[in-house]
Amino acid sequence: MDESFSLSPQSRLLTPSTPGLPVLLEGLRSGASLRASQATPEAPITLEPGDPPALYCETSGSSGAAKVIRRHPQSWQRSFAVNRDTFGVGAGDRYACFGHLGHSLTLYAVLEALHIGADIATLVGQLPTRQASAVQRLEITVLYATPSQLQLLLSGAEKAGIAALPSVRRVFSGGGKLDPALRAAVARLCPAAELREFFGASETSFITISDTDTPPGSVGRAYPGVDLRIDGEDPGEIWVRSPYLFDGYAQGSSPQTRRDGAWLSIGEVGQLDAAGNLFLRGRLSRMVTVADRNVFPDEIEQVILAHPDVTACAILPEADPRRGHRLICFVQGSAAEADLRRNCRETLGPGAAPHRFTYLAALPLLPAGKPDLVALRALAEAGT
Repeated sequence: MDESFSLSPQSRLLTPSTPGLPVLLEGLRSGASLRASQATPEAPITLEPGDPPALYCETSGSSGAAKVIRRHPQSWQRSFAVNRDTFGVGAGDRYACFGHLGHSLTLYAVLEALHIGADIATLVGQLPTRQASAVQRLEITVLYATPSQLQLLLSGAEKAGIAALPSVRRVFSGGGKLDPALRAAVARLCPAAELREFFGASETSFITISDTDTPPGSVGRAYPGVDLRIDGEDPGEIWVRSPYLFDGYAQGSSPQTRRDGAWLSIGEVGQLDAAGNLFLRGRLSRMVTVADRNVFPDEIEQVILAHPDVTACAILPEADPRRGHRLICFVQGSAAEADLRRNCRETLGPGAAPHRFTYLAALPLLPAGKPDLVALRALAEAGT
């Protein structure tokens, strides 16, 4: 396999003026190293010398300074081939994605389309109504999107009077958990589509992917070529072995990211059922103690997001001398506080119910569409 990313002559750019695309194409044709930055949406791609060429991507930085990961092009190109052969995507498809090219999910979708010969539309910076209209007008067949981006697409379609997008036949969603209400709404909007939710990280690429047999609450079974193991008690720390792993950090580091030979852990905790379905608890870096019990904010956020009147939320801990920590929940939506508190207690136990709820018209988001925990921490400390 070629050392650099390959570019199919069959692919067409349906939105050629997207920031970063001309630079990306130049880099693909010259075999340069590519650097993707989430901090500069007006210039998300820069070229660097490299022999062999490498891909540098910033992590989301949701809880602090972003890191820059380094990976070999083959680590992504191997999964391009898997998606083509397993999910039937190819030269006859038209891809669409909604973030800028500095976001690794968007960059992955663009590079996959250009590799397999599909057409690609990048709809970054457009109003949701225009995004939905573009998907309809361009007869898009494959969507790559985060749950937040899918939520915006749904609202845009509703405002534009678009009841269905029948051309869409594949939806790949990553970067966050799809709650049941959002999953059902996407199925109504894209009635011909197979929805595949995947779990992964910038360091690992794909870890698991869902199918029609995935039980509620699971992120699916191991993606083709991936091996999983759980260390410690069940639930325990998730370790991954696959041909899609990153090479290392070019900038920054994480104490949760560790290697054990061919295995890699990024500090996620979960458990596997007898069929190999993975259920996530959350990241060790976010785990806190409440009344001597380990609590995962990620897990609580999923319970709150399951409420149909919540569109976004984020949990932050604050120190409590008596209980260790207490939890603040920032909510975007109209769900009653009493309902959310009750759902948390009934699903996860009394220690998981947030101490305080703060309602915001819109949660501050990072370019990747994830809640900006640093900005929310500033709001909490200011008493807003």
